[in-house]
Order: sequence, then C-alpha cells, then structure tokens
Amino acid sequence: MAIILNLETSTKNCSVSIAKDGVQLCLIEESEENYAHGEKLNQFVDWCIEGAEIEIKDLDAVCVSKGPGSYTGLRIGVSSAKGFAYGLDKPLLAVNTLNVLVDSQINKGFDLIVPMIDARRMEVYTAIFDGQGKQLTETEAKVIDEASFEDLKGKNIVFIGDGAEKCKDVLVHLNAEFVQEFPSAKNMISLSEEKYLQESFEDVAYFEPYYLKDFIAGKKKTQ
Repeated sequence: MAIILNLETSTKNCSVSIAKDGVQLCLIEESEENYAHGEKLNQFVDWCIEGAEIEIKDLDAVCVSKGPGSYTGLRIGVSSAKGFAYGLDKPLLAVNTLNVLVDSQINKGFDLIVPMIDARRMEVYTAIFDGQGKQLTETEAKVIDEASFEDLKGKNIVFIGDGAEKCKDVLVHLNAEFVQEFPSAKNMISLSEEKYLQESFEDVAYFEPYYLKDFIAGKKKTQ
C-alpha cells in the first residue's frame, strides 16, 4: 500500500495530486500565464494533504514530472520534490512529462498518440507513442511545418498538449484530433504507482530535470 504525492510543474499548470494505491485522493491545480509555481506549489501541497485527509508523514513517496518543459517550472517542481523526499526520508520517483500527457489518451481507439509540449514559436517537445502508450520514437525538440509527420498519413492520430492547438492549421494533411491540454498530476497517478512497485527510485542528491535543450537566457537590450 502506497500513498504518493505527485507534482507537475513543467508547463503553466501548477498541479498536485495525492493517491493511495493508484486511486486519487485529492487534486489541486491551476494554470496561469505568469508561472506562479514558486508561490503556489507548497500551498497546493498543503491543501492536497488536507483534502486527502492525511498527514504529510503518511506519504510513502514523492513523484515529480521531470520534463521536458519549462526550465523554470521544472526547476521549481524538482527542487520541491527533492526537498520533500529528503526531509521526509521517502523515495523520489520521476516520470517523463510526455508520458503524463499520453496517459489520458491510452486505449481510446487511436493508432498513435503524439504529445506536444509548447516550446518556442512552432517548436514542440514531442515523441510518438502507440495507442497503448508504448513509446515508438525518441523524445525530441521538433519544429513543426507542413511536411511534419508525413509518414503518419492514414493513421488515426491524437495530438495532445499545450503545443497541440498551434499545430492544427499546419498539420491539415493528417487524420488527427488536436487536444489542447496541460499535463496534470492526476495523470501521474498510475505512472508513479508503477514506478513505486518497481522500486524505480531516483537519487535525491543527484537527480536533475530533463530539460532536453540547454537554457538560453535572453539579454536585455541596451537603450
């Protein structure tokens, strides 16, 4: 029996869930343009613990969505997860953010599931999964144009994520649905439960987010 705290901060959605044996006890989440995760994450954890009617010491593990995604969001989520795991002396688990998106579309009749996390302009973090959630291609930062995914013609596809909508008018050559949706901690529950049962734990001291690309800070223009 495991009670797991799940943290998802890879996009504009600040999301926290607590589950017991793979069943959701509580979910708190909110999406904002200004990425207020640093201000809200710990508050959401407190509310979630209260809503789940447990005490923080009852947690058996902490799971974090490790990326790819927003550099700042991932730093906040991973730092908090490591802090909780270290302070409570509990195992740290981590799941790929693309898998979090895919989880909501498994076994819905699609041939392929393509998660898309918004990057810059027409770029997304993505990979291709089959309808049962098995990853078929490597995770990549991909610039989407009219020739993208040409080899998937004829397949029944769902593109899902906060980068899906901007690609809709470009990928008109495909038989596809486009679901604009943020990753949520509710879709981490089955993933974190599986990781816990497999004892697939991370090293709290050395674990880092999966950025996929190096962070590039823009310089302010001189007047």
